[in-house]
Amino acid sequence: MVRAVFLDRDGVINRKMPEGRYVTSWAEVQFLPGGAEAVKRFHEAGFLVLLVSNQRAIAKGLVTRHGLESLHRRMWQELFRGEKGFDGVYYCPHDADPPCGCRKPQPGMLLAAAQDRGIDLTASWMVGDSESDVEAGRRAGCRTIRIGLLDVRFSTSADEVAGSLQEAANIILAMESAAGPIPTCH
Repeated sequence: MVRAVFLDRDGVINRKMPEGRYVTSWAEVQFLPGGAEAVKRFHEAGFLVLLVSNQRAIAKGLVTRHGLESLHRRMWQELFRGEKGFDGVYYCPHDADPPCGCRKPQPGMLLAAAQDRGIDLTASWMVGDSESDVEAGRRAGCRTIRIGLLDVRFSTSADEVAGSLQEAANIILAMESAAGPIPTCH
């Protein structure tokens, strides 16, 4: 059984820009604390770690696919510093309208990754900072964690809530540990 942790990018790995703005250059990247360590812990626990991110800046003409992929390469080089990083990066380049199957809250990126890598989605997690991330995870059959909630009165349909990716890793790894060893087929 292949398990994965799917991570949103903006608001989980790096600081999210104000509404209506997008991270399109290295100068705009501000990593959130603990991201590389959380990814390392997921790998050590046997998870694939995949990034799934809506990138409508491409549809808006603010960055090209090549520019985004170059930005991602630099981000991962700086974040992981030669250590194992993401096992894959999936992004939706489309705008919200017309609707597509890959833009979260649709589960298309998670489903594509599951098909590409043989992932058991019911044994996997989606971690994001928005309800569209949570909904994409739920629609794909994953357990979900919403991070970054400061107002406890805010409602979410996520299975769990965490203040950061590091805290989300603590929750996931504690739950996996409590569930016991994963059965193997012989």
